Amino acid sequence: MNGSVYTLGELAEQLGATVRGDVGHKVLGLATLQDAGPQQLSFLANAQYRKYLASTRAGAVLLKPKDAEGFSGTALIVDNPYLAYARISHLFETRPKALPGVHPSAVIDPTATIDPSASIGAQVVIEAGAWIGPDVVIGAHSFVGARTRVGAGGRLASRVTLCHDVSIGERVVIQPGAVIGGEGFGFANESGHWEKIAQLGGVRIGDDVEIGANTTIDRGALSDTVIGNGVKLDNQIMIAHNVQIGENTAIAGCAGISGSAKIGRNCMLAGGVGLVGHIEVCDNVFITGMTMVTRSITEPGSYSSGTAMQPAGEWRKSAARIRQLDEMARRLQQVEKRLPAVTPSGDLSSDA
Repeated sequence: MNGSVYTLGELAEQLGATVRGDVGHKVLGLATLQDAGPQQLSFLANAQYRKYLASTRAGAVLLKPKDAEGFSGTALIVDNPYLAYARISHLFETRPKALPGVHPSAVIDPTATIDPSASIGAQVVIEAGAWIGPDVVIGAHSFVGARTRVGAGGRLASRVTLCHDVSIGERVVIQPGAVIGGEGFGFANESGHWEKIAQLGGVRIGDDVEIGANTTIDRGALSDTVIGNGVKLDNQIMIAHNVQIGENTAIAGCAGISGSAKIGRNCMLAGGVGLVGHIEVCDNVFITGMTMVTRSITEPGSYSSGTAMQPAGEWRKSAARIRQLDEMARRLQQVEKRLPAVTPSGDLSSDA
């Protein structure tokens, strides 16, 4: 709880919702259907949780019209309960409010520019020529490299590293431990010896981007690595040098994107997806979890690879059959070659 109190009528006005019940009922917070109490608001967005609706103690529930028909309790009726929940969750945010100013322990180069409305936390380091825009919040122990820019309204949590020549757009949120602009993995081989390639590009992050904890985005080798407006990146994602990600694409945790891959707009990559380098994924593509993408995708749609979970015994049998596929294919080819010899007319139709 953060001390915020809203009536259902006030929440309904913000959401454009219809109240069924007492509009003056007070809400102090949000909770799941299973855990909510009389002064908390809950929501039903996934059908598998409908079983908890009849027994919930929530003071009110965000529901679609069809789900509200069989519910006897108080409801806020909306077309998209999950979106409504997302919007009002900010009303009950418990994160401490950052105050403008620079902590005495911060180390700021004299040539850096810090907007007076920005908040710079304890032991932050900001190097020469960096620019920090209005209302930016930089958490404790973060690092901003030389000539790096952070646009208005940005929020860097603690221990974020922005290396030199990184450009961050407006209203960008970066979670703890993220590293933006580290050197890309570039080496040339000569007779077994690896010669390092200098990474001369930077990183450009668009507006309204979110970057999860411990995610890494490498700087470009020559041109910049580019993350488009509205992109959402989960925790522990690896994005290699010169990758380009289009606007409003979302990528879940532990995905790995190899160098110079290009991902289009409005794509969704589930957890653990991997892309090889130098391929392109067009707009409006959904890639399911643990898929390995080894060639370009040129048509919108849903793509998968690998096999789904099975009981271990069944999986071992399937794996054994997979190992036999080459031999089975060769035997099938031999049978096909012999078919004309055993069918005099060469006609395999069933017509008499």
